[in-house]
Amino acid sequence: MSMFAPPPTAALAARAYQVESPERQLVERHLPLVKQTVDRMRIYLPPVLDIDDLYSVGAAGLIAAARKYDAAQEATFPAFASMHIRGAVHDELRRMDWLPRSTRERARQVTETLAAIEQRLGRPATENEACAELGFTAAEYSSVLDEIRPVTMVPLDGDAFGEEAEQLALHEIIPDDTQPSAADALDKKELIELLVNHLQKLPEVPRKVLALYYFENLRLSEIAAAFGLTEGRISQIHTQAVLGLRAWLQRTLKPTAT
Repeated sequence: MSMFAPPPTAALAARAYQVESPERQLVERHLPLVKQTVDRMRIYLPPVLDIDDLYSVGAAGLIAAARKYDAAQEATFPAFASMHIRGAVHDELRRMDWLPRSTRERARQVTETLAAIEQRLGRPATENEACAELGFTAAEYSSVLDEIRPVTMVPLDGDAFGEEAEQLALHEIIPDDTQPSAADALDKKELIELLVNHLQKLPEVPRKVLALYYFENLRLSEIAAAFGLTEGRISQIHTQAVLGLRAWLQRTLKPTAT
């Protein structure tokens, strides 16, 4: 089996569904995407989870993507499918209620702090500023970032804190005529431009970490080697950057009072 071959459980799960051509062809051709996508998420998951089960869930997400894909309207299929695979895994994790409430609350606290600093200063918060606001030492803040790392597992296309928090998913910030929302006030192109402009305000290292991870598809270990830092440190930088972006998006898309 090659390193990109789909795990047997994912292949079996895919075959268990009645998928017709050309959907079947899309599924069979892109089965390796299940392993690639789920494996990139594994760094955020506790070891007690059965990875084979998540491969199967990811396969179901791939099938759903094949059924919904419209080449005339959507991005490339791998990008479209990856979003659905991540979403399927995230939904399964939420169903399992695997993230402790205390971790969600800590993540909420950090996100709100980052949002408050940015709103006050007009730019993304630095780690030193976050430490000062939260009353943490650098070591304590690093420990907190490690603790809340799982909430950034699906950074822009999944609910971060559970049912009680404001949900913010990638498919929700792109206008959809069938499901009006606060995002309807923003054109897709305008939102993307706003997001790109905001990314440019990040300090150099967080900006490059996000670019390498999400656009160049490098693993955190590869990014760490490129920067000469530990994988844990890169993970912490990623966590703060993603929480800050999420806070900014929530504030940007929040409905204005009339």
